[in-house]
Amino acid sequence: MRIIEGQGVTKYFGGLAAVSKVDFYVDQGEIVGLIGPNGAGKTTLFNLISAALPFKSGEIRFKGQLLNGLKPHKICKMGLARTFQETRIFADMPVFQNVLVGASFGTPSRISSADAAREAAQELEFVGLSAMSAIPAKDLTLVDQKRVEVARALATKPELLLLDELMAGLNPTEIGETMELVTKLRDRGITIFMVEHVMRAIMGICERIMVLHHGEKIAEGTPQEIASDKTVVEIYLGE
Repeated sequence: MRIIEGQGVTKYFGGLAAVSKVDFYVDQGEIVGLIGPNGAGKTTLFNLISAALPFKSGEIRFKGQLLNGLKPHKICKMGLARTFQETRIFADMPVFQNVLVGASFGTPSRISSADAAREAAQELEFVGLSAMSAIPAKDLTLVDQKRVEVARALATKPELLLLDELMAGLNPTEIGETMELVTKLRDRGITIFMVEHVMRAIMGICERIMVLHHGEKIAEGTPQEIASDKTVVEIYLGE
């Protein structure tokens, strides 16, 4: 079943088409990768899906419901959460409070303070940060700040999670650990749509990959199909 689907999605910045007539879909339970050169429109597409940016051309449906015109908090409460290309944590707040924000304000229905705290604690344990819950988020390493973002998103109880370059800036060991985390998210029943430049991750855990270039979709297929696509190799992957 398709959990999200877009048709003809287009976004202009002045006269530049950042995303141009893009059709896409993600099936429930999939891990789908979104790749392409810098400036290809990947993060813009995520911003359109999550309503961080408005658009007027095309449509996006989540679980069959039209997202056009909805506010970001409404989309989050429907079960669609995201992380960001550059981490957006509450730097001076403790790790626990960062995650508590998601549990308190992002869930589909209101929950008590006690239940929100319990949910935040569970998600911190899931991402391996329970021991750091009282530390100001700004004092964490990059990989742990990214895990805080994941925990905060999970606390909203998403069905679909958009991960925007979760592995950027990480060392090989951290990348391997983060790949395991993404797989564990899918095993929890969460569908994953991920922008990533780390080809080890894209080829290792994605079932399907979509490629953007200058705002247009130029290829889509399995990792094996994408790796052997001459256009994708020439434009992005290299020999």
